Amino acid sequence: MRYEKIELKSCFDFLGEDGKNPTLEIYLPDNLGELGRQNNKRPCIVICPGGGYEFCSQREAEPIALKFLPWGFNAFVLTYSTKPHRYPTQLREVAAVMELIYKNSESWHCDVSKTAIMGFSAGGHLAAHYSTSFDCPQIKEVFPDSKPVSASVLCYPVISCKPDTAHMGSFENLLGHRPQTKEEENSYSCECLIRANTPPAFLWHTSEDGCVPVHNSLLYAAGLADKKIPFELHIYPYGDHGLSTSDRETINDISAVTEYASDWLSNLKKWLDLTLKL
Repeated sequence: MRYEKIELKSCFDFLGEDGKNPTLEIYLPDNLGELGRQNNKRPCIVICPGGGYEFCSQREAEPIALKFLPWGFNAFVLTYSTKPHRYPTQLREVAAVMELIYKNSESWHCDVSKTAIMGFSAGGHLAAHYSTSFDCPQIKEVFPDSKPVSASVLCYPVISCKPDTAHMGSFENLLGHRPQTKEEENSYSCECLIRANTPPAFLWHTSEDGCVPVHNSLLYAAGLADKKIPFELHIYPYGDHGLSTSDRETINDISAVTEYASDWLSNLKKWLDLTLKL
């Protein structure tokens, strides 16, 4: 396996303005030349950890990437800029990752037609926001040929900016103020941004999530349904926010409750196989 950590500002100097230093960790499984696979291209997953746009969680970074390597994926973990860096910084950093995947597709053995984005909590907002807005003016200004993703994986995501549903701390960190205006509520609520070309999504949440209400996933799923975009949605009855892999790798106190939700990974693999035609 090849592992490398890249400072994005070394590739795009404008991403380093005002003290920003986003990084991309790449995990590339070896192609087995002795089996004639040296030129095979792999699907890709771009992982956006959670942390309320205040930090990027370690529990939702490398442990997630390592789950994808046995599935034959190239995995990319984006440690994006957080508070005090504001929108659209984070969207542009995702766009930069996509540029690098396309640019290095040959040497990294990337199948760019099978690139998914995955996000947890506030990282789920970032993943959904990019999925719905990859060609918005704020991205096009710096990446005129911005690239779409083929699928999104949203894990207990922050979706809505509307006060009766939102995790308001995430949006305060993203925008720099609270409360948000009605215009901002619509502009940053991903359920309001779904279009006909929004990619299919896999979502999971717990109904008793005490941090990010389950309504966030329900709203996004309903928006996809309205546009007739395929999705898979799992709502587990128990478990608090931030379960990550739902096993001992990312949780200290394992219980029947946390283990009950752990099958999201096996369900996700089946969904990705079908959706990306692996």
